[in-house]
Amino acid sequence: MDRRATILEIIQAVSKKKLAPAADESLFDSGLLDSFALPDMLSALEESFGIKIPDSDLNPRKFDTIERIEQYLESRQ
Repeated sequence: MDRRATILEIIQAVSKKKLAPAADESLFDSGLLDSFALPDMLSALEESFGIKIPDSDLNPRKFDTIERIEQYLESRQ
């Protein structure tokens, strides 16, 4: 499974919605995620991609779109 598909699977699991947002669509503005879902999504990203996301990065803007999540993961691996 490629990175984008894994990210989408995580978003769908956390949001409990089977929607497939565009790569540049805001996950928060669209209602797929909210501030309560963010820690769950970050935990799943850590587990799936073998990274540690520091508390200082707990900013919704860094994870607002699938593209931003991909960029963040690239910077951490």
